Amino acid sequence: MKKTAIILSALLIGAVTGIQAQTDKSPVKSKGFVAMDKQGILQPYEFERRAVGDHDILIEIMYSGICHSDIHQARSEWGESIYPMVPGHEIAGRVAAVGKDVTKFKVGDMAGVGCMVNSCGECEHCRNGEEQYCDNGKTVYTYNSREWDGTPTLGGYSNNIVVTEDFALKIPEGADMKRIAPLLCAGATTYSPLRFTGVKKGDKIAVAGFGGLGHLAVQYAVSFGAEVTVFDISDEKRADALRMGAMRYVNVNNPAEMKELGNSFRVIISTIPTNFDVEQYVNMLKVDGELVLIGMPSHDQLPMLNVEALRMRKKVMGTLIAGIPETQEMLDYSVAHNIYPEVEMLEADAEAINRAYRNVVDGKVKFRYVIDMGTLR
Repeated sequence: MKKTAIILSALLIGAVTGIQAQTDKSPVKSKGFVAMDKQGILQPYEFERRAVGDHDILIEIMYSGICHSDIHQARSEWGESIYPMVPGHEIAGRVAAVGKDVTKFKVGDMAGVGCMVNSCGECEHCRNGEEQYCDNGKTVYTYNSREWDGTPTLGGYSNNIVVTEDFALKIPEGADMKRIAPLLCAGATTYSPLRFTGVKKGDKIAVAGFGGLGHLAVQYAVSFGAEVTVFDISDEKRADALRMGAMRYVNVNNPAEMKELGNSFRVIISTIPTNFDVEQYVNMLKVDGELVLIGMPSHDQLPMLNVEALRMRKKVMGTLIAGIPETQEMLDYSVAHNIYPEVEMLEADAEAINRAYRNVVDGKVKFRYVIDMGTLR
């Protein structure tokens, strides 16, 4: 009896402190929402994830953001996708189990998953914390990708996910969990180019497109001390941009507001997800200015550029999300500076998500949708 009491006591201590490791090697039962073909219509779906390995954690997903790239991929607009597809790479939740060799997390911690779940870990870029540029081509994305054994990855429109601890992010204490998920993609994608272009106090920069990405880019740039101009296609979001700290808002469809903007900006971040006049923005750069394209249109909407526009020593570049270390830096910075997306919450319901997809494509969402996975039935 005494021996039994000691064993029970030890188990209780482990449960309270959250240090117990996962020993069950059975596949993890999951449910969520799936697109079965390039129509991209989501429906309920039950499936299995791999068992929790020695270096894995199991995350109970609380919130999953909807990114425009989810729609592009669900509809095979960036090339042929892998079906069945569970989208979602903006994931925030609670650690429910840990493998026996996990050191970074314990049960009960808040954790997130962004756009990647693995890479080779050995090449120059992986060693430098830029796993998205893996030289060996072994970056594994959170969904619409394949594990090294060929198994398709399935994303965060679901109640849980299994991921190696190296590709999970620690969500800082005190974070607003309802708004943290979109930072795992939109936050990282906008924070990174502002950092690598060295945006600082007093810089005159612009953000083209004031949606889910753009409104985060504005908040980061303002927090860095930059003087920010916002470009968008209507007056609808003018008050929001100014409220978030922009110095100026320009409606590109108003010719009067577009006058005398040449040679104005050191950096322009374009978040525009459709075809647009790239040269128009190049002409607004100062000499040695940088235009960073982070919006990713569908293949039939890709913009073009006359290279003659670059003769005044101006730079145009793209960028791909952010590596794990920089994504963690972004999360820590965002929570410390109270920088979050403005979100509209959705119930975990297929029709609600399909309706949200239509609204995103039609430009009827102001900023970001987040699915409350706690409402999944």
